[in-house]
Amino acid sequence: MRTTILSAAALSVAALTLTQLAPASADAIGVRDPRDLDHGADLRSVEVRHTADNVVVTTTHTDLRRSFRSGSSGAVFLDTDPTDTGPEYVFAGGFFVGTDYQLLEVEGFGSGKWGEPVQGSYRMRVDYDLDRVRMRISREAIGSPEEVRVAVRVAGTRPDGSNTRVDWLREPRAFTEWVAQ
Repeated sequence: MRTTILSAAALSVAALTLTQLAPASADAIGVRDPRDLDHGADLRSVEVRHTADNVVVTTTHTDLRRSFRSGSSGAVFLDTDPTDTGPEYVFAGGFFVGTDYQLLEVEGFGSGKWGEPVQGSYRMRVDYDLDRVRMRISREAIGSPEEVRVAVRVAGTRPDGSNTRVDWLREPRAFTEWVAQ
């Protein structure tokens, strides 16, 4: 009897371990980023979920602040066309109270290549308690792509008014893997 119970327990632990090691679903990925910016906007992780209705990008930071003095802001570049190099859209906004955000068409990463605002449903929410920023974009607003990938950059302002360096997810202009719907 004791051997049977121990064997059942061992099988349960093995099954739980194998379940946790299974690959992530095709409609979501998570990417971690090192602590490399001495500012509360420091990017720590990005999660991309591609559902039937929306693309949801959630970024996690070190210590987001409500104050405009933080100057915290970010941009999520969305690549929706595997045949066209670079992003087609950018979701940009501030991470402090009283700022705004916008989804724009783009022809590259530089702000000089940012185009017209996108018509459609999108929203950004900042959770200061969890140090998270959640951006929800309707798939329809970005042409209902079969797959997406993102590149993320953030920055902030120091107490003396100088700007921090830019913190990219992993490295400058690097996209995540493609996430299918």
